[in-house]
Parts: sequence; structure tokens; C-alpha cells
Amino acid sequence: MTETSAKRGSGRADKARGGNPVSRFFSAVSLFVRQILDELRKVVRPTGPELVRYTTVVVVFVVIMMALVSVLDFGLTRLISWAFTGSTT
Repeated sequence: MTETSAKRGSGRADKARGGNPVSRFFSAVSLFVRQILDELRKVVRPTGPELVRYTTVVVVFVVIMMALVSVLDFGLTRLISWAFTGSTT
């Protein structure tokens, strides 16, 4: 919880604890939505070049990981095949 939303919602939360369950529920939902909006205001959107750079990094990483897993899969398949049949073909 952020400091500003804690200050803003603290008085309402104290009052709502004594209220009926329906008002407490809607008070809690309202506080939750306010906190979400407070956090979303802090989000910094990447610029165009940053977005391209981040996307490139992710795609290169995924390709490297796919190659690594493929090599391991191929090698372990050959090893298991050799262990159980005695031939690698």
C-alpha cells in the first residue's frame, strides 16, 4: 500500500469496520481500486526505441534458449537410444 493511499483510506477503513458487511465490502473494493490507480500513475511507458530494444533482447534470448534446449534434447535422445539399443540411429 502506498503512503498516500494509506493516508487517504485510513479514516474510511476505520469507519467501515463498524458498518454492515456490504458497506465494508464496497469500501474495501473502493480502496483496492484507488490503490491500483495510484500504482498505474507511477508506470513509465517505454519510448519507441526502448520498446524495439527490449523486444529484440527478448527474441534473441528466446532463440538462444530454444537452441540450447534443442541441443540438449538431441543429445539426450542419442544417449538414451544408445543406452537401450546399443545404436545411435
